[in-house]
Amino acid sequence: MGLTFLSSGSNAPIKPSRPKPLPRRPLIALAGNPNTGKSTLFNALTGLRQHTGNWPGKTVLKATGTYYYRDKKFLLVDLPGTYSLLAKSADEEVARDFICFGHPDAIVVVTDATSLERNLNLVLQVMEISPQVVVCVNLMDEARRRKMRVDVEALSRELGVPCIPTAARNGVGLEELKEAIYNVATGKITPSPRLVTYAPEVEQAAAELAAQIRPYLPRRVNHRWVALRLLEGDYSIVEAICGHQDEESEKAARREVAAWAR
Repeated sequence: MGLTFLSSGSNAPIKPSRPKPLPRRPLIALAGNPNTGKSTLFNALTGLRQHTGNWPGKTVLKATGTYYYRDKKFLLVDLPGTYSLLAKSADEEVARDFICFGHPDAIVVVTDATSLERNLNLVLQVMEISPQVVVCVNLMDEARRRKMRVDVEALSRELGVPCIPTAARNGVGLEELKEAIYNVATGKITPSPRLVTYAPEVEQAAAELAAQIRPYLPRRVNHRWVALRLLEGDYSIVEAICGHQDEESEKAARREVAAWAR
């Protein structure tokens, strides 16, 4: 028996035990093109457990909510609907920065089953930033109405990430989607995205540049993706990176990364 006042009869002080830290809520990002049913899915998952406001320093609407699955409470962030992550608008910049620097445990990219070819552009861009991707193939009811067949299993094999068919407005497929999110966010499965392979000279230049800038990037930021953005002339990523550096390394990062942006 431990030595306490009750067990020893002495006046020895009782050493309080430290409270167990609260479990971290998995953070889930919800991305997708406009008009894919993303907001409908967000509402279906979170119900009334949501809050809206603006992103810091932006006029872009921010919606967050929570939902429960199994033994965990998930925090869901509904990103602005965008067609790409090239940061050519405030919406794209917000979505890019959260996926890149917010370190979500899983990123759900909502797609329209009737327009997959157009929607997959964003999917491929997200996979270049993070492997923690789940593709929600939404509006399957509309695809069936148009007599369109979507082979979701083949799509999953080709992309290397879980793909889940849903019809969010009818609640179809939501449990399967929650299961996929749970598995990715908790590390029970590790997606292996099949990334776009560029021309050999581009791949070589990206590899060389990535090696140069890697020591100056924030933790967990994909150095290959940053190198590709710089090679394409997306210099807005320089300011985004420097804005997420600690004060001590910011000047060094700004010099090194900005040198490649000239």
